[in-house]
Amino acid sequence: MLCKVSYFLSAIVRAPMSCPLHFAANLSWLFPELDNLCHRVEAAAQAGFKAVEVAWPYETEATELKKALEKNGVELVLINTPPGNKAKGELGLGALPMQQTEFRTGLDSAVKYAKIVGCKQIHLMAGRVPEGLDRTSVAKAMEATFIENLKYAADILLKEGLLGLIEPINSRITDPRYFLNTPQQAARILQQVDRPNLKLQLDLFHCQIMDGNLTQNITNYFPLIGHVQIAQVPNRNEADSPGEISYSYIFSLLEKLGYQGYIGCEYAPKGNTVDGLGWLRRYWRNRDSEKPADGAECQ
Repeated sequence: MLCKVSYFLSAIVRAPMSCPLHFAANLSWLFPELDNLCHRVEAAAQAGFKAVEVAWPYETEATELKKALEKNGVELVLINTPPGNKAKGELGLGALPMQQTEFRTGLDSAVKYAKIVGCKQIHLMAGRVPEGLDRTSVAKAMEATFIENLKYAADILLKEGLLGLIEPINSRITDPRYFLNTPQQAARILQQVDRPNLKLQLDLFHCQIMDGNLTQNITNYFPLIGHVQIAQVPNRNEADSPGEISYSYIFSLLEKLGYQGYIGCEYAPKGNTVDGLGWLRRYWRNRDSEKPADGAECQ
């Protein structure tokens, strides 16, 4: 009887082992020394990545990219919906009134591409406040449009087994006219859309610039988070470069919260991409050394 009680108490006291985090190379930013997307896939695999993400892969034939992914044993975990008309300064169409048809056409293209390459997540880009218009004057119309488009997209994505993501992009440094710019705004919109296959894409670079308070924001919005991206603030370089964010602390926090999604490395390398991956190699090495000898699975 005593043995059973002791075993029961030890099971309660024993802290669950946290899982190692999973990282994806953002090939729109990393390996800029290589022009060809498929070559970047190969370079990412050689650097140790098992997953990659790409903002707009559409200039590369989906079947060609699929071959490169399969050849290198790499998974594509995220793409964006098409940006729209770049000549007109568009960066997504989701919140733009009177462009629902263009948004749906772009969504259809993204879904078809994602299915071919085996990608399970699509970032549904909100877009910019139109040139010459005041953000405050169009905020209600843009939010209503975004919510309508997200509901439509969620239904399409659900049929295909895909997850939709929305990402706040900071309007202080990166894009002053981007409509969706804070995690608070994103959370409010997700609550109004109320679809289980729509989640928050939390880029900690943007979040730190707009709101800071990363511990509280990550914790508060954790149930909504489907994808995380990282870069140091303010220069958007490697996680261990000088800046405002302690990523060793952030990684520990995400592990404690039980984050199981991917962390996209969306930053501008200060030099050669591989030379700048020391922070990630250290993480992999440290977590590998912490694996239990008995082969127990993390929870």
